Order: sequence, then C-alpha cells, then structure tokens
Amino acid sequence: MKHSISEIQISYRPNKLKSNFKITHSQMAYEVILEHWDDDIIELQEEFKILLLNNSNEPLGIHCLSKGGITFAGVDLRILFAIALKSGATGLITVHNHPSGRLIPSQADKNIYNRIKQSCDILNLNYLDNLIITKNGYFSFMDENL
Repeated sequence: MKHSISEIQISYRPNKLKSNFKITHSQMAYEVILEHWDDDIIELQEEFKILLLNNSNEPLGIHCLSKGGITFAGVDLRILFAIALKSGATGLITVHNHPSGRLIPSQADKNIYNRIKQSCDILNLNYLDNLIITKNGYFSFMDENL
C-alpha cells in the first residue's frame, strides 16, 4: 500500500529594494507602524502586527498577525515565529493597538510580551520592543523598562 504525503515547500523572495533607513528608537518604530495602519480601524478593532528587521535594523516588512475585536487580538506564537524565521529576520518589534485609547499595558499584554521574549531568546532573535499604539501616541515596553 502506497501512502500519499504532501511535500512541504517553502519559498522566500526578499524585497529587492533595500530600505534606506534604520529603526533606531521607539518613536521611529511608532511612526513607521502608524503609516501602515488603517486609520479607520485603529480606534475600532484591535490588531497585532510584527515589524520584521534585518541585522542592521532595517525594515524587511510588516506583517499583520491577527485582527480581533474591540478588546482583544489573539497571538499564535507558532505563526509569529514561522513568519519571522521564514522572512530571514534577525530582529522584530511587536505592535498592537488599544482601540480604547489607553496606553497602559494589561496583564495579558505583559504576559504575551514575556512569552515572545523567552521564545526569541531561544531562537536567537533580537526582540527590540513591544509597542502599544493609538492615533495619539504609544507605549514602549523597552522605554519603560518592562
């Protein structure tokens, strides 16, 4: 009896256009992310995104990992790290919005940050920051020493 098993194929096509800037601080990361966020959704629906960076902290791209409801967007670490590793990223910044406008991390925010940090340490990825954003500002876990 012959068993049918699918072959898994992985492809990677890097952007041929090299970015002309580096992410050097949280304010810059916030500005880049905000440019790529849908203004019509930022105060309505929570989203969780990953800013993927190369070894020089130049952006490789932004990936929307999940969209949730008004108060929650799920984070599947397996998908997050599959994307980071497949993209060839050596660093990442995670970002999610708070539709409420509050820039205070919840206990759930702190918990997911710690889980991502532990996983990045194992995978030798630089976890540069976790931002909570609104239209009017941001909260940086690194700036606040969390």
